[in-house]
Amino acid sequence: MSPNRSGLALLLALMFVHQASAFPDGLLKRPDDWFRSAEGKAAVSNVISWQAESGSWPKNHDHSHERFSGKKPTTGTFDNGSTTDELRFLARAFEVTGNIACRDSFLLGFDHILKAQFPNGGWPQYFPLSKQYHRHITFNDHSMVRILEFLREVAHQKRYDFVGKERRAAASKSFSLGIDCILKCQYLKDGKPSAWCAQHHEITLRPAAARSYELESLSGSESSAILKLLMSIENPSPEVVRAVKAGVEWFDDTKITGLRIEKIDGVRTAVTDSSAPAIWARFYDLETGKPFFCDRDGIKKWNYHEISKERRNGYAWYGNWGESVLKNYAKWSYR
Repeated sequence: MSPNRSGLALLLALMFVHQASAFPDGLLKRPDDWFRSAEGKAAVSNVISWQAESGSWPKNHDHSHERFSGKKPTTGTFDNGSTTDELRFLARAFEVTGNIACRDSFLLGFDHILKAQFPNGGWPQYFPLSKQYHRHITFNDHSMVRILEFLREVAHQKRYDFVGKERRAAASKSFSLGIDCILKCQYLKDGKPSAWCAQHHEITLRPAAARSYELESLSGSESSAILKLLMSIENPSPEVVRAVKAGVEWFDDTKITGLRIEKIDGVRTAVTDSSAPAIWARFYDLETGKPFFCDRDGIKKWNYHEISKERRNGYAWYGNWGESVLKNYAKWSYR
């Protein structure tokens, strides 16, 4: 590749990162005048154009950047912040402009979220339900936690007054049902509550597998987000307090010390380092409680370096997820 083409490719990549990161947080912080401007109106129109017939949006795309063209999708997803991000943006736009199209699009998406909730309080990754793992109750990538945070906003923040008392009451009820589902999903090991899987079966609530390398397990990443949500509840019930204490104890018991993950020759490698801060594994075996790792063949490995370079670089097998849990717990009023 020539220097000029190389420079152009880098510029385009940086522009894509900037555009992707701008939505929705960056746009929500824009002044009111921006939402009234031609640029703001175009962004709103673009977002609405991507909404599926069901009320949701596709994932991993800044829908404010360009208008959808082609056949209207029938459904989107709740994964990776999709749908809740777009709904927050439309609520802000309606607050400023009073554009009825924003309100109608918001209500369609909001009603879709309520409709997608299982009777037991959980949410799938996609709705209508697929025949694959997406139908499981999905904590993976914090999907259900994001939905619950959004519903709490709708129930209590003034910005959402326009949805009406009935829908706001429904949001509050849906949030409570979702929290109850979380408590029921907390895995019991020898009768003792511990943590959560990235997915739980939509009927039995048992830990469930997803992609070939995402086996039934206890998840350091997803359990971290769940516990922080539970600790954010005002006046938590005794059941919530017990769940938090048990989850925090699990994080304290499962922390890994003396290990640091760094890239050596372009490959993530586990390096012994007595001064390294504590880290946690993404997946812990349900029976032994030991960290494990997987290639795309779905065969469980107990040594990080036994999996391929592709999977080591392409997935977060270790992280500092428990650090924020323990910090939040140290300040929590109910410990």
